[in-house]
Amino acid sequence: MIWEELTEPLILPSVEAQTSTDVMSEVGGRLIQEGYAKSTYIDALVAREAEYPTGLDIDGVGIAIPHTDVSHVKKAGLAIARLNNHVRFIQMGTEDPVDVSLVFMLAVVDPKAHLELLQRIVTVIQDRKVLETLLECTDARAVIETIRAKEESL
Repeated sequence: MIWEELTEPLILPSVEAQTSTDVMSEVGGRLIQEGYAKSTYIDALVAREAEYPTGLDIDGVGIAIPHTDVSHVKKAGLAIARLNNHVRFIQMGTEDPVDVSLVFMLAVVDPKAHLELLQRIVTVIQDRKVLETLLECTDARAVIETIRAKEESL
C-alpha cells in the first residue's frame, strides 16, 4: 500500500516552481533533507528526466513521476507535491509537453520494487475523483487519507 509508506514531511501541498528543474530541486531537496536521498539525487533526477521523461496526462491532469538510479538513494521513500502553477514536463515515451500539477517523486532502493510502486501509483491516479481531491488537498494528512481511502477500496 502506498499510503503506508507516506510520511507527512514528504508531502508538499503547495510548491511554487516555474520549471521541472525547480520542482526536482524543491521536492528532491526535501528527500535529501529528510534522509532518504544522497546529495547527488537532484542532479541525477534532472539528468534522468532529460533522457527518460516521466510526465503523464491522466484524463487531462498532468502528473510527473520523477525518479533515479538506486545509487543516489539512502532509503525508500515517496514524496508527493501539489504544484501551485502548472509546470511543463515532457510526456513519457514522447517529445510532447504536458503541464503537470501533481508530482510523485520516488526514492527507490530496490529496482524490482520500483515497477510495483509505479503500478500502484498509476492505479490510484487513474481515478479522476481521487486526482481532483489530491489537487484540492491543502495539508499532508488529507493527501495521505485520500490515497489510503482509494487503496482500501481496491
